[in-house]
Amino acid sequence: MTELLPAQTRMSEVSLDVADLEAMARFYSDVLLLERLDEADGTVRLGRGGRELVALRHRPDLPKGERRTAGLFHTALLHPDAETLATVLASVAMRRPELYTGSGDHLVSQAFYLDDPEGNGVELYIDRPRSEWAWHNGQVAMDTLWLDPNAFLAEHLTDASREYLETAPDRRPALAGTGAQVVGHVHLKVGQTARAKDFYVDALGFEVTAELPGALFVSAGGYHHHMAMNTWGTAGVGLRAPGLGLGRVAIEVPTIGDVLAAASRLRGRGLDVALDAGPDAARLGVDDPWGNRVEVATPAA
Repeated sequence: MTELLPAQTRMSEVSLDVADLEAMARFYSDVLLLERLDEADGTVRLGRGGRELVALRHRPDLPKGERRTAGLFHTALLHPDAETLATVLASVAMRRPELYTGSGDHLVSQAFYLDDPEGNGVELYIDRPRSEWAWHNGQVAMDTLWLDPNAFLAEHLTDASREYLETAPDRRPALAGTGAQVVGHVHLKVGQTARAKDFYVDALGFEVTAELPGALFVSAGGYHHHMAMNTWGTAGVGLRAPGLGLGRVAIEVPTIGDVLAAASRLRGRGLDVALDAGPDAARLGVDDPWGNRVEVATPAA
């Protein structure tokens, strides 16, 4: 039986290689309301409550990525409550409505979709309580039902949120909320779901939570999905060519032993794993079959 990632596994940050660093940083801070945490060596790190969620690395030397190639489908930002999500959604509607691409009630969650200014997909969502998730034969029930963004805003956007959004970005405090905002899941474009299952489940240690036509959903600890891979527009594609877009997907595990165990599983499959382990922290890096860089690390790393 395949060893599993620990139940406490969570997604960490997503790194993007971008052409216009300042424009992209303004989008993630002024429109998606993330905080600028750090800027150094051509990289802007953004997040919420001190936790890094998105890193933007300036790479103007790279060509624009092709749509029909492996890479990022979307980074999914999980919001702590409906009011916070409504505030960010209203910010998108006010400042960059042309980037909005749709919505969906997925039974386990309510989600809104957009592209950032360089075409990287973004999902903004909240989870329904786990007690409302339905499981059948080990797979979670998910769907894509109509979700009216205007009705969602009418129900959840507060007067305080409206006042907050009317304040100039450089004068706004950090966005308040009832809990942490995190990268809830990351959805990738791949060439084959069977090969994705071999890498992300059999080697890395996630569990399958759903299989849909052209898509695979995986998680640790019974979450609906920490990662997903689809072939909807990329069936049969091979290794990514260098280009703008996804730089790295980071996964956080609790202990050094968890990193070492994952490294052992991956190397047992003949994969090239870069491992940096010390007495207090550990980190590994590995490419999936399409060249998407995946990192597994302890919080201290």
